[in-house]
Amino acid sequence: MKATVTEIKHFAVHDGDGIRTTVFFKGCPLKCLWCHNPEGIAHAPALALRTEKCTGCGACAAVCPTGAHKIENGVHSLDRALCTACGRCERECFFDALTLYGRETTVEELLPALLADRGFYESSGGGVTLSGGECLTQSAFCEALLRALKAEGIHTAVDTSGFVPREALARVLPYTDVFLFDVKAIDPAVHRRCTGQDNAPILDNLRYLDAAGAKIEVRIPFVPHHNDGELPAIATLLSSLKNLTGVRVLPYHTGAGSRYAALGMENTLPDVLPTKEALEGAKAILREKGLRVID
Repeated sequence: MKATVTEIKHFAVHDGDGIRTTVFFKGCPLKCLWCHNPEGIAHAPALALRTEKCTGCGACAAVCPTGAHKIENGVHSLDRALCTACGRCERECFFDALTLYGRETTVEELLPALLADRGFYESSGGGVTLSGGECLTQSAFCEALLRALKAEGIHTAVDTSGFVPREALARVLPYTDVFLFDVKAIDPAVHRRCTGQDNAPILDNLRYLDAAGAKIEVRIPFVPHHNDGELPAIATLLSSLKNLTGVRVLPYHTGAGSRYAALGMENTLPDVLPTKEALEGAKAILREKGLRVID
């Protein structure tokens, strides 16, 4: 069994408790306007070109089997219609101008890299987090990986949008210590406008996990002029959950802008950043409902 991943991030401190190793899976059914991992949206591998790092050496063009790379008058262009994301050019680039996002791997290949950080997990109360994209679009692989990690005594977390089939959650539920669950909006129209999808399956899956006794940390991306008005309704919903361990308000940022350009994708990132006062106001709304806000 194989899965496609974009990155393995060691020493992560924002993907659950303690020091963690996070595996980012490729593919996501949502297209959030504020997505900060655009390389994880498409299921197929994709090549990123950072022209500001390119020296124009031509090594990539020399090995490209389809002629997708061209360097003319010192300008590097990539014909994405010709690119097959084979990765040969990335291996020849010594200046980090090319990055291939999306490589196939197996549980047997992943496990040693994840277990190598065991000492950090044990000393910090950390573990391994599966993220994305949406990791549960590859739920059979996630189940196998999580089962292997639990057999080694490793704490596990699944970071999910919740926009997945119920069966995907049921697969990983026995091997997941905590779900990091995104709640972006309660109003269906707001959710569709911001993500391109309805939120009914997400809210149903949140209630399913809670009823199943799963530990859940809810994460709310806070984006001015898009979902900031949703906080009261979100707080009301979360106050009804029985197994909520806490809530994080994630301040929106524009740090992924360069990745959209490198991938040849339309940059949909909103322009307005949240103020400190607005963030504190959002947290106050949650606390008024008796919710534990994690800073």
